[in-house]
Amino acid sequence: MTTSRLKSYDPSLAVHDLVQDLKWDPDLREAFARDEAGVLDRYPLQGAERLAIEKRDFKALYDMGMHPYLGGQLSRLIWGNDAGGGAILAVNNLVASLTGKRQGE
Repeated sequence: MTTSRLKSYDPSLAVHDLVQDLKWDPDLREAFARDEAGVLDRYPLQGAERLAIEKRDFKALYDMGMHPYLGGQLSRLIWGNDAGGGAILAVNNLVASLTGKRQGE
């Protein structure tokens, strides 16, 4: 069974490679935390794709065709992946982006 999100999945998006690389490469994660723009420059991101990453606009990424699983992964890589506050912040920010609500609204 295919969900509506997977119908728009676009495997050619560079964000997929970015997320996978960040997941598996601790040096790249450190570089991303220090110089996000420099790391993004290493990937052939479309203009809108890069802007959505920079703005943390996960809805736009999903609308472009980012795989839903990787959105959660990217959120945790940006805001924290620990079992405590970082993971909660990551989930809350992901949901806020998808629903169009800022944190605290």
